[in-house]
Amino acid sequence: MPQPTDITLSAHRLTRRYGTGLAVAELDLALQRGEVLGLLGPNGAGKSTTMQMLTGNLAPSSGSIAVCGIDLLEQPLLAKAKIGYLPETPPLYREMTVDEFLTFCGRLHRLPSIELGSAVQEVKARCGLADMGRRLIAHLSKGYQQRVGIAQAILHKPDVVILDEPTVGLDPNQIREIRTLIRELSANHSVILSTHILPEVEAVCDRVHIMHQGKIVFSDSIEGLRRSQQTETLLVGFSRPPTLAEFQNLTGASDAQILEKGLFKVHCTADSTRAETITQAATAHAWGLTQLSPERTSLEDVFAGLTRTEEKNSQASV
Repeated sequence: MPQPTDITLSAHRLTRRYGTGLAVAELDLALQRGEVLGLLGPNGAGKSTTMQMLTGNLAPSSGSIAVCGIDLLEQPLLAKAKIGYLPETPPLYREMTVDEFLTFCGRLHRLPSIELGSAVQEVKARCGLADMGRRLIAHLSKGYQQRVGIAQAILHKPDVVILDEPTVGLDPNQIREIRTLIRELSANHSVILSTHILPEVEAVCDRVHIMHQGKIVFSDSIEGLRRSQQTETLLVGFSRPPTLAEFQNLTGASDAQILEKGLFKVHCTADSTRAETITQAATAHAWGLTQLSPERTSLEDVFAGLTRTEEKNSQASV
């Protein structure tokens, strides 16, 4: 269990309403020092609203937020000084050079003048901007503009870095570079990464919260997310296949389906003896078993299953 000193950001029963609509509902969150937490969910799940509340840019309707033990609502200036934030649209002044913009941001963060120059040089080096200082931001590619956005977020060496959809609109090479940079940030910062892209979470995150309709419907490690799917699928092939009805009756696999001639797909629970039953039936009835292999459930399937379940539960409660 993490100790209280290991928690850099926490939220308790965080709620945000817009009129009669509920954007975020009683969300609990704890970010550990040095980890990358993925906030995953489809568009409209409440991720950006949550980010805005965690950074103090949007007041919650109810609930509490603490940054390194400092109450964000009661002591906003002290708490915000420990946060670096990159919104989905980077807050860049395109008419400035990279050096001018980062120097301006350093002054906003009240960095001492004697430290400002070295802080700008250090953050440029970390973000791959060492040769870009005199370039106008307007003339940079979107990937480099994103790097500038991350640079301004970590310039003042915050304990917590919050990134909202940091790779949206980038090409594959830029995405890979930004993901590597995010992974490196965890050496010195705690990071929350908001995204609706599943491979992003797998690539850079230690832990994941899945949001759906303003609620966290899952919280665990990436491996825990995969293990949460309590069923596995077997692919079963025969050289002399039975009919679907015969297969279902003799194996008890009522949910089996035929994918193509001689190939069946069977769903079963993780502790099921279904494979043994199928093997025995195939031997007894001379079906000629040619294949019996698990079909790995993808992260997309797990995510879809979690959100569909939540939708059904919500509809049932109406």
